[in-house]
Amino acid sequence: MTWYLTDDVEAFRAAAHSFLAADPARNTVLLTLSEGARDGHWPGARFGWWTGPGGPAVGGAYVQTPGMPPVLGTMPDGAARELAGALRGEMPVGVNGATATALAFGEAWGRYRVDREERLFRLAELAEPAPTLGRARLATEADLPLVTAWMTAFLDELALPPGLGAAAAAARRTAAGQLVLWETEEGPVSLAAASGVLAGQSRIGPVYTPPALRGRGFAAVATAAATRLALGWGAEQVVLFTDLANPTSNALYQRLGYRRVQDLLVLDFTGGGD
Repeated sequence: MTWYLTDDVEAFRAAAHSFLAADPARNTVLLTLSEGARDGHWPGARFGWWTGPGGPAVGGAYVQTPGMPPVLGTMPDGAARELAGALRGEMPVGVNGATATALAFGEAWGRYRVDREERLFRLAELAEPAPTLGRARLATEADLPLVTAWMTAFLDELALPPGLGAAAAAARRTAAGQLVLWETEEGPVSLAAASGVLAGQSRIGPVYTPPALRGRGFAAVATAAATRLALGWGAEQVVLFTDLANPTSNALYQRLGYRRVQDLLVLDFTGGGD
C-alpha cells in the first residue's frame, strides 16, 4: 500500500485520471484542479495517488494547491491515515474531504477543529424556478471589474484566502464563457458559474448575489441558467457544493432539482482542537 507524491501534473493525470473519472461527482475538485494545473494555473500544486494491497491499480488520490488544504478524493479511510503520515513534513493547514475520509486523516494527524461542513449535490432533473424579473447573459470583458469584485466578496464570505486569485479567475472564466449574470434594468444582480465539462461532469460555482439584493429569487434563476449552460455543453452530471451552515442555499438547490451525494468536512490544523 503506497502513496506516490509529485508536483508533476502530467504524471498524476497519467496515473490517476481514469480512477477520478470513474466517480466524477465525488472527484470533481481533483478533476478541475488538475486540469487547471495542466493549463498553467496553480503553480506549485502537489498531487498524489495511492495503490492498495490488490496491486498497481489506483485506489485513492489527492490534490493540494499552495496555501490551501489538501483535497481528498475517494479513498479508503486507511489510505487517508497513511496520507496524513506521508504529508507530515509538508505541514498542510488542514484537509478537505468526505466526512469519514477527512476525519480519518484528521485523527491520524492529531489536533484539529472543524472549519466548515459542506454538502455535495448532483442534479437529478432541473426544476425551473419561479419567474423573476430580468434575463440571463454571459459575462463579457466589460463586466470584469464587477465580476472580480463579486468573486472577491464570495471568497471573503467563506473566509477563503484572497490569494486564490479572483481577478485571474474572473478573466479566465469570462473568456471561457463560464460566467452567467442575471440582470435587470438596473444592471447585473447575481452571478453563477459553470465549470468546463471534464469526465462528463460540470460544477456550478461560485454563485453570488450582493447582500442588498438577496431574497428576491435572483440566485435561483442565475443558478438555473448556469445549469442549463452546463447541460448544453453536454454535461452528464452537474454538481455543486453548499455550506451546511446556510440553510437558505441548501433549500434553494434542492428546489432546483439537486440531490445530496455526500457530506464533507474542511478541517483546520492551524489552531488545534478543543
